[in-house]
Amino acid sequence: MDRNILRTCREDPRRTSTDIQVSVTSSNKPVPSRRTIRRRLQVAGLHGRRPVKKPLVSLKNREACVGWAKQHLSWGPREWANHIWSDESKFNMFGTDGIQWIRRPIGSRYAPQYQCPTVKHGGGSVMVWGCFSDTSMGSLKRIVGTMGHVANWFRRRRVDLLEWPSQSPDFNPIEHMWEELERRLKGVRAFNANQKFAQLEAAWKSIPMTVVRTLLDSMPRRCQAVIDAKAYPTKY
Repeated sequence: MDRNILRTCREDPRRTSTDIQVSVTSSNKPVPSRRTIRRRLQVAGLHGRRPVKKPLVSLKNREACVGWAKQHLSWGPREWANHIWSDESKFNMFGTDGIQWIRRPIGSRYAPQYQCPTVKHGGGSVMVWGCFSDTSMGSLKRIVGTMGHVANWFRRRRVDLLEWPSQSPDFNPIEHMWEELERRLKGVRAFNANQKFAQLEAAWKSIPMTVVRTLLDSMPRRCQAVIDAKAYPTKY
């Protein structure tokens, strides 16, 4: 029974104790309780944890990410500081999209088989765009509609854009800025989209430049981590 429980869990680490119970139950064997299943998994070193959510990245895009990291690995603080970092993100009015748990051994947080693949912009309440540089935080703007006109704006003003690989959140330091924004609003409830954006805007303005500089200082380490992990998820 132990072998069946472990095999079922390892085939799909997202299975709940109820799912495993149904899978291992047969007519000629006793039915293990969900508590017993959880206990046997813990004894085997498979503990319930919240998974790291990372985009599902194709092989082609992983190869592009590694190539980009090698190309920029030698950049120093001056090169990284010579850019404005921007991105858009979605924020829910009423908390997260839901909590999912996964069973994995201790120390395997970033192993690919224990990741929770995500698809960008899968529904939400408020979309925002923000930017920052090594000298200042830019404004936070609310997005209504699409972002297509931004590319035209860059073209008209002859703004040079940094070549950027697709599906590469581990590179972009502004991804951590969104996490910082989430932390600052943890437990703060909004009752409509306008109120949510006002909360986001106020929290964005309160982020100190020390956070920005720490993120930019991490760029060489990010590149090396992506190379070492072959563009599989890293701690960044």
